[in-house]
Amino acid sequence: MVPDGYYYALPLILASALVAWLSDPLWALPAILLAAFFLWFFRDPQRTVPDGTGFVVSPADGKVTDISPVTIDGVRLTRISIFLNVFNVHVNRSPIAGVIRDVKYQKGKYLNAMNEASAGQNEQNIVTVEGEGQTVVFKQIAGLLARRIVFSKKVGELVERGERVGLIKFGSRVDVLLDGSTSVYAKLGDHVRGGSSVLAYAHSAPGLLAGVGAEQSRQGAR
Repeated sequence: MVPDGYYYALPLILASALVAWLSDPLWALPAILLAAFFLWFFRDPQRTVPDGTGFVVSPADGKVTDISPVTIDGVRLTRISIFLNVFNVHVNRSPIAGVIRDVKYQKGKYLNAMNEASAGQNEQNIVTVEGEGQTVVFKQIAGLLARRIVFSKKVGELVERGERVGLIKFGSRVDVLLDGSTSVYAKLGDHVRGGSSVLAYAHSAPGLLAGVGAEQSRQGAR
């Protein structure tokens, strides 16, 4: 459980107890249900992180809604976009093991995260991680409902692949930007899990993928 869940749920539980004491307990039911939703929303399940170097894992739970080439500052990259609806786990994880090289916060709009313009115009955190011979950039992008982006690491800190690094509250999007040193493994429409689903791999790592496909197929079936 992410501590934020208690922050939202506890006042509602106290309020419902007061309402139940002062009036009919049925009037307390909406607050109890909302408190239960917050506790469920901020769940933080354990994940099995793939072994071996070269894998780029998903930084978030959700659905892969876009895989496309983009050019940023004259550099050709591949963008993988993951949409998180309100029912997904919203804890974010590092896609690779390495060092946090850069973190940039960008103020912006709150367009629907399914809107392609949200990638550049919405409020977001842009994080660069370097390690295992790769540099991966991922964006925590606020959505129509998401109004709070949390990132718990600082520039220069070491992270492990799949390590928890932050949170986006209440519906959002995460983009992963990959350079030419990696090959995309995920497919459009895939349902991925943060820290455990492989999105891409370094060109030197394809032989390690034998056991990954079956595991991700099982995850998608759940």
